[in-house]
Amino acid sequence: MSKSRSIFIRILKILGWTVFVLLILFLLFLWRIWMNPPEIHSSVTPASLHRVQVGKGSYKVGNNWLKKNRQGIWEMYIEGNDYERGVAYGVLSKELMEIQEDYFVNELKAIVPGRIYRDFLKFFIGWFNRDIDKYIPEENLREIYGISLSFSPKYNFIAEPYQRILNYHAAHDIGHALNDFQLVGCTSFAVNRLYSSDSSLLIGRNFDFYLGDDFARNKLIVFVNPEHGYKFATYSWAGFTGVVSGMNAEGLTVTINASKSDVPFEAKDPISLLAREVLQYAKNIDEAVAIAKKRETFVSETLMIGSAHDNKAVLIEKSPKKLDVYSTDNGLLICANHYQGDDFKTDKENVDNINNSDSKSRYDRMNTLLNENLPVDYKRAAEVLRNREGVNDSNIGYGNPKSINQLIAHHGVVFKPSKKQMWISSVPYQEGEFVYYNLDSVFKNGAEYHNDSMNIAADDFLKTPDYIKYEAYKITKQKITKFTKFGIALTLTPEQVKQFIDNNPKSYITYMSLGNYFKEKKDFARAAASYQQSLKCDVASLQERIAIEESLQQCMKKLQE
Repeated sequence: MSKSRSIFIRILKILGWTVFVLLILFLLFLWRIWMNPPEIHSSVTPASLHRVQVGKGSYKVGNNWLKKNRQGIWEMYIEGNDYERGVAYGVLSKELMEIQEDYFVNELKAIVPGRIYRDFLKFFIGWFNRDIDKYIPEENLREIYGISLSFSPKYNFIAEPYQRILNYHAAHDIGHALNDFQLVGCTSFAVNRLYSSDSSLLIGRNFDFYLGDDFARNKLIVFVNPEHGYKFATYSWAGFTGVVSGMNAEGLTVTINASKSDVPFEAKDPISLLAREVLQYAKNIDEAVAIAKKRETFVSETLMIGSAHDNKAVLIEKSPKKLDVYSTDNGLLICANHYQGDDFKTDKENVDNINNSDSKSRYDRMNTLLNENLPVDYKRAAEVLRNREGVNDSNIGYGNPKSINQLIAHHGVVFKPSKKQMWISSVPYQEGEFVYYNLDSVFKNGAEYHNDSMNIAADDFLKTPDYIKYEAYKITKQKITKFTKFGIALTLTPEQVKQFIDNNPKSYITYMSLGNYFKEKKDFARAAASYQQSLKCDVASLQERIAIEESLQQCMKKLQE
């Protein structure tokens, strides 16, 4: 055998063994991230349930039902044991869940446009969440598995349905933990005593979670009558069993607010599922705190707990390492995205968050608005949640993160726990009509429970030219973001640039976005001018101001070369 042939055979062997080892490692990886379904003791399957259409946008499966109200909100009632109510949920909302997953995946493609990057993200999340099912209560796992049986196979290339839906429940946590990806930046409040119109507890919250207008379109309120625990209602979207805003039949409410987190190394109990457990099994603050203490989470989060039994609200401030309970004695409690309790308030991460982000600005603005609107009733609560101005009612542009209403909210909610009353916003944002529900009436009367006279009318802002301008502005801003971050082609004409500015002239984001656009186009003079104009506006945070200043310096340096 010639020497060259011998070397060639040796190289082939090395390549062959390398491929073999990589294949084994890949198979071991897939085995390690595989999640076995929970043990099920029921013969119920989606095929064994019969969904009946009882009207336009109205369906029933046994005693469970789904219908769309006139404001466009989907309403669902489910009952029974964990797995079987999950199956009923899936059968009722199969199409809604598929639409919602379409929107989610499409938005993910927009955020991460490259196939290679998406594949990396898929495997990273799979590895990161490899043990997530070990931290989630079995009841939640069985319910989620029941729902997953009706998930579309369209996205099985991402993962099997059960594994996908578990990963989706951790998306909120992963999103705000990894580089503080700003999908969530919420503001909430609770008032009682002299701050409340009748001295009883009243709670308001904005859930500023934005994954595109499509994702927020089909909102879903679910009324759950579980085999164990308390009846409850939760407001979010189809396919999601966690809680971001909810109230139970004992008059206990739960809302969540993200806080500054270190980058975690593995997933544990998603915060929304912890909130769900509190909502289902706690009737007062002490029981809520006890549940929060026993669960391990992997991000820092605040749970605002309102209690009719206690006629007060507290903040459960939780991180992966510790927990604190914060409350006030004056009848006013405000929550943004930083901690206030003694155990956290001096932590470096929390201090940096207060100093560098927009959280403290929203906290202060909420404090001002509530003190200006005393005493607060449910209608004034909605007005506060819809406020778009800055300090001293200044015009800081639409969509400024310093605003209570950033025009990105998935929903706004108002709770009156003592009377089991809740108002939930319809599209768009918290600007649409707030629909009224009374939980006692819902669980007593089934689908016949509406009292439209208690609804809160849509904001008059929706009738103004400014709203139309903002929606047009938002479309252009999104195109600029996709161009500057992902290289998706975009060329703006001088007329389009002028229109973009005219649609939101007071916003620093307008000029910052144009600065990014012109910088990417190598037009450093116009980029610098745009950044300079942005800095003259009310910039939301020190962190954002520093980023703009750095971009300006880079442009000035290019102009001097």
